[in-house]
Amino acid sequence: MTGDPGERAAVLCALGAALPVRSESNAELCTVLDTSDAWIRTRTGIAHRRIADPATSTADLATHAAAQALTSWKARPVQALILATTTPDAQIPATAPAVAARLNLTGIAAFDLAAACTGFLYALAAAAGLIASRTADAVLVIGADRMSLLPAPGDRTTRPLFADGAGAVVLRRGSATEAGALGPVVLGSDGTHGDLLAVPHGGHLRMQGPPLFRHAVDRMCAASTHAVRLAGRRPEDVDRLVPHQANARITAAVGRRLGIGADRQVDTIEHTGNTSAASIPLALAQATVQGTLRAGHRTVLTAFGAGLTWGATTLRWPAIQPAGHHLFHTIQGSARDQ
Repeated sequence: MTGDPGERAAVLCALGAALPVRSESNAELCTVLDTSDAWIRTRTGIAHRRIADPATSTADLATHAAAQALTSWKARPVQALILATTTPDAQIPATAPAVAARLNLTGIAAFDLAAACTGFLYALAAAAGLIASRTADAVLVIGADRMSLLPAPGDRTTRPLFADGAGAVVLRRGSATEAGALGPVVLGSDGTHGDLLAVPHGGHLRMQGPPLFRHAVDRMCAASTHAVRLAGRRPEDVDRLVPHQANARITAAVGRRLGIGADRQVDTIEHTGNTSAASIPLALAQATVQGTLRAGHRTVLTAFGAGLTWGATTLRWPAIQPAGHHLFHTIQGSARDQ
């Protein structure tokens, strides 16, 4: 990682995740959709997806993931909370202040950020800005979505893809040379293609798969290459590529184009599905638990989503200390009832 050692950098120092208890298999889904396990696996790489029960809200998922991250952070104070989500619990008020209140963080800055599947990266950039501007010394960043709410129940194209979950990290003030320090965050958008993935008011999610696939691969590769270059590295220096878990074929295509083999890619979509803004922190948590992402790994995070939006950043993975020897919390029902 390049940079002045005295620079006020944003350093990732804690991690947490939350998933609904219910795991829906392809076989179960095939009882209500005209599809097959082979069709879903071949086109998406998904075998199971986590689906929240009706009593579980986005705030519930976000609160549990954030609590895991804060416990890992040893309950030191944060001055801001950013919630990246496509599925807030209400149009007004934002969901972030309610999450902050549940975490006994009333009084800190708290706001929602909407950038679809790229939301977590946009939120990292916003958090880094708060730290650089001395508005905060530590920021809680959460990606949480209940994406299973958006497809039409009988849509065999989108219904198998989307699922629910949350992931969270803490960014603290530190040095640009530390493990966990974020490199420059490359972000972009193109609203001229916003109709490729959209949810009209009062409607269900609509997706045009083939052009989205092409845009996703092109944009994620370009953003990743730019972020790696800005960090003073080359794609061959990357130990782990952690993309938004949209589709296993997209992950593989991005890896091939960047020259990053499957052994250096983090692919967790098989058992979680596409959780939008939650997918990167969930993948980070799962890879850390499994030991495939280890301290010192030179890591690239990249995402692409509706908008169109995209982004990428780099970091050298830090030694994360899990809360109570684990990073995941499984949730059923409201966090207020547990």
